[in-house]
Amino acid sequence: MWKYLVGMMVIFLADVGLVGAAPTIIEFTQTGCQFIEPENQDYGYKPKNSSDCKHINASTQEKRLAVSQVRRLQAGDYIFRVHNRDVPYDLGFWLRGQGFRRLTLPSVSGGGMGQGESKDYSIHLTAGSYYYSCPLNPTPSYTLIVK
Repeated sequence: MWKYLVGMMVIFLADVGLVGAAPTIIEFTQTGCQFIEPENQDYGYKPKNSSDCKHINASTQEKRLAVSQVRRLQAGDYIFRVHNRDVPYDLGFWLRGQGFRRLTLPSVSGGGMGQGESKDYSIHLTAGSYYYSCPLNPTPSYTLIVK
């Protein structure tokens, strides 16, 4: 009987929004000067430091962004799991709103991700247009749209 009551309580709490589904995990892989997933390929850049990426992106970013994949998600809870596959210096992740919405949309960021390491970034996304990038391994600012 008590199992039935507990089960009914969980259903009720989920129905009124007090207990939700687990966050969706989105995985991204960073390599030199880029995230692989939105670009659909690894360009094989081998930077020794962030200055190398600034130089590479100055001449390639516009063309790469023109063909990069825009990520589309529903509003909700997410964990962005970011991997530093092979960059020999610490990386990070920064997800933020585009334009003036940067002041009102949720944001998450962090660093300290060494070569071969991964980090999770949890966030509740609301409708809007976002950018994500890594300022430490300067990457283009890729677009993410939340409906």
